[in-house]
Amino acid sequence: MNAEPQPAPEPSHAPTPGAGAPAGRRPVVTRAGMVWTATIAALVLLILLIAFIVQNQDVARVRFFGLDGTISLGIALLIAAVGGGALVAVAGAVRIIQLRARTRRTPTPPRP
Repeated sequence: MNAEPQPAPEPSHAPTPGAGAPAGRRPVVTRAGMVWTATIAALVLLILLIAFIVQNQDVARVRFFGLDGTISLGIALLIAAVGGGALVAVAGAVRIIQLRARTRRTPTPPRP
């Protein structure tokens, strides 16, 4: 029997099959991964929205610029939210158009 201590094996730098990213390194973020995450988040939000509409089926009287009628409370709030989102989208689009127009008018200095 040999009583001499054996040296510790050197760690291999090759990744082991099935292992994630090496320690200390972040995984690569891809567009497909971001789309997948956004899709999952949108589906969860949609499920919560459906649950909200189903739970708020009480009839509400709605008046808007002379129009008068009754509609489900959940649907009325959904319409209001979509209308608000559309206003924000229009305001954002106008601002983007302004910034692009300003960028086109401003001459860019030549690169060295």
